[in-house]
Amino acid sequence: MPDPILAKVDEVYRLESRRILATLIRLLGDFDLAEEAVHEAFRAAVEQWPKQGVPANPRAWLVSAGRFKAIDGIRRRAKFDASAEAMARHFEGEGESMDMEPMAPEAEGLEDDRLRLIFTCCHPALAPDARTALTLREVCGLTTEEIARAFLTEAPTVAQRIVRAKAKIREARIPYEVPAPDQVAERLDAVLRVLYLVFNEGYSASSGGTVARADISGEAIRLGRLLVDLLPEPEAKGLLALMLLHESRRAARASAEGELILMEQQDRSLWNRDLIREGTAMVEDALKSRRFGPYTLQAAIAAVHAEAAAPGATDWPQIAGLYDVLLRADPSPIVELNRAVAVAMRDGPEAGLALIDGLLSRAELSDYHLTHSARADLLRRLDRKEEAISAYRRALGLTQQTPERRFLEKRISEIESSL
Repeated sequence: MPDPILAKVDEVYRLESRRILATLIRLLGDFDLAEEAVHEAFRAAVEQWPKQGVPANPRAWLVSAGRFKAIDGIRRRAKFDASAEAMARHFEGEGESMDMEPMAPEAEGLEDDRLRLIFTCCHPALAPDARTALTLREVCGLTTEEIARAFLTEAPTVAQRIVRAKAKIREARIPYEVPAPDQVAERLDAVLRVLYLVFNEGYSASSGGTVARADISGEAIRLGRLLVDLLPEPEAKGLLALMLLHESRRAARASAEGELILMEQQDRSLWNRDLIREGTAMVEDALKSRRFGPYTLQAAIAAVHAEAAAPGATDWPQIAGLYDVLLRADPSPIVELNRAVAVAMRDGPEAGLALIDGLLSRAELSDYHLTHSARADLLRRLDRKEEAISAYRRALGLTQQTPERRFLEKRISEIESSL
C-alpha cells in the first residue's frame, strides 16, 4: 500500500472508527456484529483505496462497506444456520449495491449515533460498573487495561463486565435510542460519570508515550456539549465546564519533547483563555442554580486555578474550602487525596503528609501511583530525602505512562545527586 494511503487509513481509523461503530450498531442492531463489520470495512479500505483512491467521504464509505460486509456474512450464515434466516430476510433488499456507494452523511445534533450509543450503554438495566466499562470500550475504544486503571481494578474483571453488559442488552432488547425527555434526567448521572472518566483518560492518559490523548478528551467535550444541548441541567453544565477548564491547560502540560510539566511550572500564556472564559461562565451559571453537585464543585476548583496569573497567586484557602464541600457531597479516596494536596499548599507539607499517610493506612489507594507521587513530593519539600526517594520509586513502579515515568526518574536522580 502506498504510504499516503496507509497514513489516511490510519488517520480515519483514529478519528472516525468509534463514530462508524456507533452508526453500524444502529444499522445492524448488534454490538459484536457491528465490531466485526468495522474491522471488515477497514480491511476493504486497505484493499480498495490504493486502487480506487480515497473516497470523498471516507466515513460514509466505511459505514456502507461495513454494513454490506455484515449483510453478506449474515446471508452466508443463513445457508447453514436457521437462526440467521430471519435476520437475512430483514436485510434483504436493504443493503447497498456491491460497489458500496457512500451513504448520505448521518445527521448531526441530538440524533447523533454516539449519543444514542452512550445512552444505550448507560441503560439502567445494566449494572453501574458495567455501564461505564461498556461505554469506555464501545464509545471511545479504550482497551480493557486502560479502563481497569481508570477503575482501579483488574483487566479480566472489566472484560467480564463488558461481556455481561452486551449479553444483557441483547437479552433485554434494550433500545438503541436517546431516551424520551421524561426519562433522560433519571439516566443522567450514569452518563455524566462515563463522560468524566472518558475525559480523564484523554486529559491524562493512563498509559503510553504521551501525557494526553487529545482525540479522547475532545470526544468527551463534544459529547458533553451535545448533552448540555439535550438536557441543560446544572450538573451537565458543571461537567462540561470542568472539562473545558482542564482542557484549557493542555498545550502547557508537556514540553515540545513530550516531557510532563506540572502546573506550577507551566507557561500560563499558553492556557486557552477562550476555554477558560467559557468554562468559568458555565460553572457560575451552574452554581447560581443551587442544584449543582460534585462536577460543578470540581469545576469551581478548576476555575480558581485558572484565575491565578501566577502559581503564587493561587487562592489555596478557597480551593481547600471547596474540597471540604466536595468531600461532603461526594466522599471518595481520590477527593481526599486531592484535598490533602490543597491542605499542604495552604497549611504546609506536614499537614498534607499526615492526611496522605492516613489514606495509605486504609490501603484504599495503596496501588495508586499519584498517592505515592504526592507523598514523595511532600517528603521532598520537608527535606526527608531518603523517604522521598523510596516514595518516588513506589510511584514509579505503579506508573504506566512514559512521560510520568521520566518525570519520576528525574526527581529520583535529582534527590540522589544531592545526598
